[in-house]
Amino acid sequence: MSDSQTVTTDQYLMPTYSRQPLMFSRGEGCWLIDEAGNRWLDGVAGIAVCNLGHCHPAVTEAITRQAASLVHTSNLYRIERQEALAEKLCYASGMEKVFFSNSGAEANEAAIKLARLHGHRRHIEVPHIIVMESAFHGRTLATLTATGNRKAQAGFEPLVQGFIRVPFNDLEAIRRVAASNRQIAAVLVEPIQGEGGIHVPATDYLAGLRSLCDEHDWLLMLDEIQTGNGRTGSYFAFQQMNCLPDVVTTAKGLGNGFPIGACLTRGKAAALFGPGSHGSTYGGNPLGCAAAEAVVDTLTGGVIEQVQASGDYLRDALRKQFADIPMISEIRGLGLMTGVQFDRDCPALVALCRDRGLLINVTAGSVVRLVPPLTISKQEIDLLVERLNDAVRSFVDEQEAA
Repeated sequence: MSDSQTVTTDQYLMPTYSRQPLMFSRGEGCWLIDEAGNRWLDGVAGIAVCNLGHCHPAVTEAITRQAASLVHTSNLYRIERQEALAEKLCYASGMEKVFFSNSGAEANEAAIKLARLHGHRRHIEVPHIIVMESAFHGRTLATLTATGNRKAQAGFEPLVQGFIRVPFNDLEAIRRVAASNRQIAAVLVEPIQGEGGIHVPATDYLAGLRSLCDEHDWLLMLDEIQTGNGRTGSYFAFQQMNCLPDVVTTAKGLGNGFPIGACLTRGKAAALFGPGSHGSTYGGNPLGCAAAEAVVDTLTGGVIEQVQASGDYLRDALRKQFADIPMISEIRGLGLMTGVQFDRDCPALVALCRDRGLLINVTAGSVVRLVPPLTISKQEIDLLVERLNDAVRSFVDEQEAA
């Protein structure tokens, strides 16, 4: 194609995204830069992916070094970097075994298969998994069914059988299901709902789920695709919630932008898969594992320790700044995972922030989701709050004028 030719986004790409009119050429820490040198403070981080910021030198060096020696061999053979990464993840999490995939949805597919195996070994003919309203677990057919978003599911029926949906943060609802259904094999839940609006459950919720799963011989499976890898101030969110799951899935921040996911197991769940039970052509390849190993080493080498304080600082600043805006009903979150709840839909804020050099996204229609890199400085948090405040007040003025 010559330089004079112009190709629109959807000319050759399927129009599965409503892309913003931005194209970045490079990234530096918490900043994205276009070809003209314009800079945007990144409050999205690739949707909680670039936890170490853009182009972190440790990750760049690991990818470069590994790419020069060995990229792929397949899982027909031992992979040194895969074994090393698995050990580090088990050490960081308290889990025992790992299966590597290429994405979070694939990691959740592995978890769903584990639940069904567990159910069949208990002689359950049609194993069911309890999932939550407003959950998000992926867009494959099984994970889409587990997802609590009817809009995302529409048009893809028939969905996969074997899921029972209950309200999030409601142990009594699960007790009622347990009393009437003997086909349950597992519970699949996010410790904090991300796509659903940054909903943080009661402090005893996960511990209560753990007790119910123990009582009924269910697997407790935690989707930590967004909450894992330091996002909430511990390596995994469950480590702050008095709970040890049977299965935990993660992806997003694990590769800091390189596509890799993982399904971690312990106890009875660790013994379910055997040769032929599951597989992945690319999962756990040397290049992906080298990138993730650098991420784990860097996160556990001091980055995670600052996340809780940074998140508290951000939310305190937002509460002070927005105290006089009735349109904002709540500011909630844990670590550097923050939701600003409006009393109405607010997608217009994305463009208003973009015009002010700040990248955000709006989820569940009315929640500004802030998931910046974990390496964000106080000065950058102050700038984020300043730019968001300016955009919010413009939004409020527009709403009141209408």
